Amino acid sequence: MKKTLGLKEIYLILRKRLWLIAAITLTAGVIGAIATHFFMTPMYDATTRILVNQGNGKTLYDSNAVQTNVQLVNTYSELIDDPSILNKVIRNLHLNLSAGDLQGMLTVETNQESQIFSITAETDRADLSVRIVNHVANVFKAQVRSMLKVDNVSLLSPATVSASAGQVSPSLSKNVTIAVMLGLLFSVGLAFLLEYLDNTIKTEEDIEQKIGLPVVGIIEHFEYHDKKKRKVDGKSETTTHSEKLKKGRRDS
Repeated sequence: MKKTLGLKEIYLILRKRLWLIAAITLTAGVIGAIATHFFMTPMYDATTRILVNQGNGKTLYDSNAVQTNVQLVNTYSELIDDPSILNKVIRNLHLNLSAGDLQGMLTVETNQESQIFSITAETDRADLSVRIVNHVANVFKAQVRSMLKVDNVSLLSPATVSASAGQVSPSLSKNVTIAVMLGLLFSVGLAFLLEYLDNTIKTEEDIEQKIGLPVVGIIEHFEYHDKKKRKVDGKSETTTHSEKLKKGRRDS
């Protein structure tokens, strides 16, 4: 294999190992599909949206109140992950989880300059995700009322099973695409590695690289046949020069 490769050499290497590249890439895609379908747990999420206001419809349009509510959203989003809220949800729903496990299932998303934020729960069952996220929202609302002595949290849109029935992960198409790309990269790398480790001499350039001397001539391989034919039992037979010599030695 040459130390430097041009486009032509790269093309020839890839064409030579095309069957290997195709086989590994196809196998990787099949493995990705099988692993996704049979060995990965389907996950479902549910989301509820929460509005933070001052409890009075008029203050919703007060610029000072709105700014205060926006600042409270950041505080409330941190409060949702507090163990006091999570442990209460675990007890009420009789979940066999720790506060850390439940926190890992929850995602809080806030929008800049917005009084609305959302809570998302992701589990292996759609109905469980809905129960958890709605209960977290209700416990959070009650906890704000009892701890901060304010009633400025409203549930805009509680999660429903029908809206959460769609599987969010794993994605079959995404995993198969990733597996195919990894298989393709691996197979191409393997093709170049095999070509690099191949020390057989195939061309005049290989000889020059091995011994460091230029090729001055090439001897073609050929086989000499005596064109004289003779009849043997009514059939035509062609006798080579070497066969004649061997026969002459036996006769002598």
